[in-house]
Amino acid sequence: MAHVVVLGAGLGGTIQAYELKETLGRDDKVTVISNKPYFQFTPSNPWAGVGWRKKDDITIDLAPVMERRGIEFICDGAVRLDPKANTIQLESGRAVSYDYLVIATGPDLAFDEIEGFGPDHHTHSVCHIEHAAASGDKWEAFCANPGPIVVGAVQGASCFGPAYEYAMTIDTDLRRRKIRDKVPMTFVTPEPYIGHLGLGGVGDTKGMLESIMRERSIRWITNAKTDRFEADKVHVTECDEDGNPKKQHEIPFTYSMLLPAFRGIPALMGIEGLVNPRGFVIVDEHQRNPAYPNIFGIGVCIAIAPKEPTPVPTGVPKTGFMIESMVTATAHNIPLILKGEEPREVATWNALCLADFGDGGAAFLAMPQNPPRNVNWAAKGRWVHWAKLAFEWYFMRKVRRGVSEPFYEKFIMRFMKITKLKEGKG
Repeated sequence: MAHVVVLGAGLGGTIQAYELKETLGRDDKVTVISNKPYFQFTPSNPWAGVGWRKKDDITIDLAPVMERRGIEFICDGAVRLDPKANTIQLESGRAVSYDYLVIATGPDLAFDEIEGFGPDHHTHSVCHIEHAAASGDKWEAFCANPGPIVVGAVQGASCFGPAYEYAMTIDTDLRRRKIRDKVPMTFVTPEPYIGHLGLGGVGDTKGMLESIMRERSIRWITNAKTDRFEADKVHVTECDEDGNPKKQHEIPFTYSMLLPAFRGIPALMGIEGLVNPRGFVIVDEHQRNPAYPNIFGIGVCIAIAPKEPTPVPTGVPKTGFMIESMVTATAHNIPLILKGEEPREVATWNALCLADFGDGGAAFLAMPQNPPRNVNWAAKGRWVHWAKLAFEWYFMRKVRRGVSEPFYEKFIMRFMKITKLKEGKG
């Protein structure tokens, strides 16, 4: 009997546990460890940031679901991983041993790397549901006394979609309240151009998103290095194409939300051979760590080098479609190893993003994620808003029911059929 532990219960870890229960033998045991008692549908956090969703709307209590699936669920934080002893030390003092480990923790948010940054200081966040819910609670107070807004991401950030979503959702909400004219908005990003997204752009995301932001009267600063935050302003250095300082900006705000850079969680930091200097898990094409072959990594916590350098550092996003393919590859590779075979399943690193703007949205599909691509497509329209709503409903239903089907793959295939997108023709 093999004991497989999944560390983390987000979009990747929860589905990983479900799929492992399908692919492992009856006598094998699956345990999930998470510092949160619930699953949260992170793509809906921008809505929560303006009060359009509450915490209960986009979270699911995991203990009863896991019990129905025959999965042990431990709600406890990881303090330290000892890969040589095959144990995880938890905050409660408990030690959990494993035969195989899948690390699916997501990231640690590096707010402390910039002075005055983060929800404990001068800015809001939509990275976690707790952050987003707190932002939503304070949104009403802002709207009662509106002023300038700064939205975007700081240097080293890798997930840009939510920044665009939040900026546009804010714009939509303010227009509905008839107070948009009282709120100057600035979008600050380390991307070399609007619509880069950490991917070198997808289709015409540059032109499309620039056009949308002009239509909505949102100013932007690209190649931006955020220096520090004060209670009512942010200091930004705009760099040239070589990364040298070009212009200093002091941007006032009454409300701000910028996405932070990510890093690995403290429990993994500094473990030689397992993680890189930022704490991200090193994996091969089979999601397996080369130094510790009984450890796998999936999702945002893994190390992926940028395709090309940018003047101001940006990371590579790990989208849901991409994460699901890592989950499926891992769920098949561990049983192969248990049979004495070599792993052979490889994740398909494709990217799908449905960026809702409150009254419309933008969608892009990159297959594979990094160029050159077989499909390189982007579009906008009100249909994206409805697609995002449907996507939220179906994925929450999948988690609540403990279903292990490859949801993203099915969604993409139907999506490509409906839009008549085919590989090589996008």
